[in-house]
Amino acid sequence: MNRMVKCALMAGAALSAISTAAYAQESQDSATAVEDIIVTARRTEESAQKTPLALTAFSGQTLERVGAQQVTDLQGAVPNLNLVQGRGSSNATNIYIRGVGQPDSLQTFDPAVGVYVDDVYYSRIRGTQFDLLDLERIEILRGPQGTLYGKNTIGGAMKLVSRRPGQDFRARGSVSFGNYDQFEVQAAASGPVTDKLALGLSILHSERGGYVTDPRTGAEYNDKNTNALRASLAYDPASNFRLDMTVDYAKDDAGLTVGQAQNSLTWLAGGVVYPVQQPVPTYDFKTSTTPGLPNETRLETWGTSLRATWDLSESLTLKSITAYRELNTDDYIDFDATHLEIADALVAVDQNQFSQELQLTYTGDRLNAVAGVYYLRENVDSHQESYNDALLGPAFLNSGFLRTIDDTLETTSTALYANVTYDVTDKLRVSGGIRYTEEEKDYWRTTSTFYSLLPAFNATYVFAPSVGKYDDTSIMLSADYQLTDDAMVYARYAQGFKSGGFNGRANSATEATEYQPETADTFEIGAKTTFMDRRVRLNAAAFMTQYEDFQARVAGLDTDPVTGLPAPVLSVLNAGQLDIMGFELEGVFVPVAGLTLDAQVGYLDAEYKEFNDTRFTNFGGSRAFQDPAFSPKWTLRMGAQYEFALEGGASLTIGGAAKYRSEMALAVDNTPANSNEKLESMYQDSYWLYDARIVWSDASDRYSVGLYGQNLADEVYKTDAQEFSSIGNIRTAYFGAPRTWMVKLTAKY
Repeated sequence: MNRMVKCALMAGAALSAISTAAYAQESQDSATAVEDIIVTARRTEESAQKTPLALTAFSGQTLERVGAQQVTDLQGAVPNLNLVQGRGSSNATNIYIRGVGQPDSLQTFDPAVGVYVDDVYYSRIRGTQFDLLDLERIEILRGPQGTLYGKNTIGGAMKLVSRRPGQDFRARGSVSFGNYDQFEVQAAASGPVTDKLALGLSILHSERGGYVTDPRTGAEYNDKNTNALRASLAYDPASNFRLDMTVDYAKDDAGLTVGQAQNSLTWLAGGVVYPVQQPVPTYDFKTSTTPGLPNETRLETWGTSLRATWDLSESLTLKSITAYRELNTDDYIDFDATHLEIADALVAVDQNQFSQELQLTYTGDRLNAVAGVYYLRENVDSHQESYNDALLGPAFLNSGFLRTIDDTLETTSTALYANVTYDVTDKLRVSGGIRYTEEEKDYWRTTSTFYSLLPAFNATYVFAPSVGKYDDTSIMLSADYQLTDDAMVYARYAQGFKSGGFNGRANSATEATEYQPETADTFEIGAKTTFMDRRVRLNAAAFMTQYEDFQARVAGLDTDPVTGLPAPVLSVLNAGQLDIMGFELEGVFVPVAGLTLDAQVGYLDAEYKEFNDTRFTNFGGSRAFQDPAFSPKWTLRMGAQYEFALEGGASLTIGGAAKYRSEMALAVDNTPANSNEKLESMYQDSYWLYDARIVWSDASDRYSVGLYGQNLADEVYKTDAQEFSSIGNIRTAYFGAPRTWMVKLTAKY
C-alpha cells in the first residue's frame, strides 16, 4: 500500500503542476509551436494530444532528423521502453513496455508486445528489427491494447505506418557510410499513374562489418547485411472507396551474434572445461566461436496486404484488412560464446500466417464507435540441431553428440471487439471497449539424441500431438476531460491477455508441459498539455499493473534416463503475480525559434508478489525475492537541437542527447537455484549513453549532409543475457555497439 500511495502522490503532484501551468498562456510566434502528430492509436484519426492513453509518436521527419535507421534506435526515447536486438539473433527484437515482454525468440513463445505494420500483426519477434524505410510515423502505445488490436498486446503495441502514395510526385534518396565499413543506400519514390491510381516503391541495402572479432581466426561477428524492397499501390476509384495494396520483401544475411561468457563452464558431471576469470574482464568486443560452426544468421521474409476502405455513409465506414506473410530463418547460435562445442545450435524456422480483419467505424456528433472481427491462422515448422561434444566431458570431445528437435505449431485465433466513445459534454468523454478471444494451438514434437561413438545411447522421444484451447474476455474503460483547448486529463482501466502454449525447449517427455495464459490489469491516469502558445508540451502518466501468471522460462537439472548423467531441464512456469507501478513524463520546449529542448523520464517499480518454484526449498518454494527482468527503476533522456540560419537561406542543425538507464536484470533467472545470491553477470549496472549530430541543409531543404555519432563515450554495456546454467553452467551476456559514426547524404524532391 505504501508503494501505491507514493506513486499516487507523485502522479498527483505532477498532474496538479501540469493543470496549473496549462492556464498560463503567453502569446508567441506560432512558428515555434511543437509538432502535433495525428495518430490512429484508437483505430480512428485523432491528435496524439487528444488520445486518452499513454503513447509516444514519431513522425517520419523526426526519425530522419535524428538519423534513426532501425527501430532499436528508439531505445531511450520512450519512457519505460526496452527495445534492443534479441539475444543471439541478428533479426529478433527484445521489446518490453512497463516491465511486460517476452525475450525468447523460440517459435513456441508468443510476443507480449504487439508489432503492427500498416495494421498487420507480426506473430514472431524474429523479423521485427525493422529498418526505417519511407515511414509516415511510428506509434508506441503503452499498456494493454487488446480491445482494438489483433492479439498479444498485453504489454502494449508498436505501430509502423508507411507513407501512402498520392497524386503529388515525391522522391527521396540517401547514401550513408561510417566506421566498421558501414554502407547504406535508400531510395523511395511515389506518384500518380492515373488520376485515380498512385504507386510507391522503396528499396534499401544496408551493410556493416562486425564490431566483434574472433582473436583466433579474425572472423567478424555482430555485423549486418540487409536488402529490403517495398511496393505500394493506392487506388481511389470513387470518392467513397479506397484500396491499398502492399508487397514487401527483406533478406538478412549476417554473421553470428555473439556475446561474452560470464562464468566458468562445466561438463555435465561438474568438471570445469572452460575457466573464466572472476570478476569477468571488461568486454573488449572479442569472442571466439567453435571452429566449423557456420558464421551465419539468415532471415528471409515477405508479405502482402490488401486494405479496402468503403465509406458507406458520411458517418459509417467499413474496412477490410487481408494479409499473408512468410518468414524463414537459419540461425546458428554459439550459446556459450567460446571456441568449445559446449552449446552450439542451428535454429531453422519456416513460418507463415494469414489474417483477416473486418472493421466498422461510426462517427457521429457525440458518439464514435469501432467494432470488428479478427482472424489469424499461423503455421510454424521448426528444425533445431544442438551440438554439445564438450558438454559430455574430456573423454567425449569427439563423440559426435547431436540432439535434434523437430516440431510443428498451428495457431488459430479469432476475436470480436467493440470500442465506443461518447461525448457527455463538450469537455467530458467516456469510452468503453470489450474483446472476446478464442485461440487454439496444435503442437507436435520429436526429440532425438545421437552419439556417433556411443550408438547404444541413441534415443528418440516422440511427444503425442497436444491441443491447447484458451479464451478470454477483456475490457477497457476510460474517461477524459478537456480542461482547456490545450489541456486534457484522463483515467483509464485496461485488461490484457496472452494465451498459453507448450514448452518448446523440452528435452524429455516430462518437460513437454503446457503452460497457461497470462493476464494484466492496468490502471492509468494522465494529462496531456500544451501551453505558452504551443511552445511547451508536457505529458504525464501514472500507472499500476497487476500482471498474473506470466510465462517464465527457467532452468534446472535432472538425470538423463539413458546416460545416467545430469541432464538440463528447461521448464516454463506460470510465475504467480507481478505488481508494477510507475510514472512517465514527456516534455518538449521551444524557448526561441530554432531551439528545441526535450526530455523523457520513466519510473518503474516492479516487484514479484508470487513466484512459486519447488526448487527453492530454502525459501518455502518461492523465488519472489528476485528482480523482474528488463525493468530498470529509471529511464531518462534529455535532448537539445538548435538550427542556425546561414547566409543564402541554408541552415545548420546541431543536436544531441544524453540517455540514462538504471540497474537492470537481464534474465528471469538472476540468482542461482535455491539461493538469493545476486548473479551480477545477469545484471547491467546503471549507465549513460551520449549521441550527437550536425546536419547542413540547403536553402530549398532538398539536399542535406549529416554527421551522426552514437555512444560517443564508448560505453561498454549489456543489452541482454542468456541464462542456461543447467547446460554447462552457461551464462552469456550480449553487448550494445561501441562508438559509431555515420555520414549521410540525402536528396528530396
